[in-house]
Amino acid sequence: MARTRLTPEREAELYAAVLDLLREVGYDALTMDAVATRTHSSKATLYRQWGSKPELVARALRHDKPVQFLEIDTGSLRGDFHAMIARTDDCQMEKDSALMRGLFHAVHDNPELNQALRELLVEPEITGLEMLLERAVARGEVDADNPALSYVPHMLVGAVVARQLIEGRSVDRGFLTDYLDAVVLPTLGV
Repeated sequence: MARTRLTPEREAELYAAVLDLLREVGYDALTMDAVATRTHSSKATLYRQWGSKPELVARALRHDKPVQFLEIDTGSLRGDFHAMIARTDDCQMEKDSALMRGLFHAVHDNPELNQALRELLVEPEITGLEMLLERAVARGEVDADNPALSYVPHMLVGAVVARQLIEGRSVDRGFLTDYLDAVVLPTLGV
């Protein structure tokens, strides 16, 4: 696919419009026509740049959430987790949670979206989290053979999903901090 050169500002503007439309109408009702209209672009430009709706949506989500794990190294796993949470904004987390809940259904019905999200959003986050955990193992904070290590991503995603389901509330910094201190870190022996 031949990509044209967009300025970083124009690309950010396009991605913001895609996320706004996703929040407004959901994935299934989002169309390339609607994105083109909202962004004053042509559909041909969108397809030439991103190839498909799933690719555009996944890249918009990735752009909105740069990998944070690579920049964090406080010297302790607890400090790293707390630094990660400190970089989040409660309002943005609520918007992101609503957006992701809306995509969960679409992922099951759309293998192309599932693959794009895994490649551009999920795998980089898991890789970053694994690096954070590997540093904790190297420092001796977590035993290398702790079976919970491979379940940390599941625990974190589970916290986000379960809070909405159980309490009818989105996650926020306070909840995530308490959850990490009460569940994730003790499970890892920290």
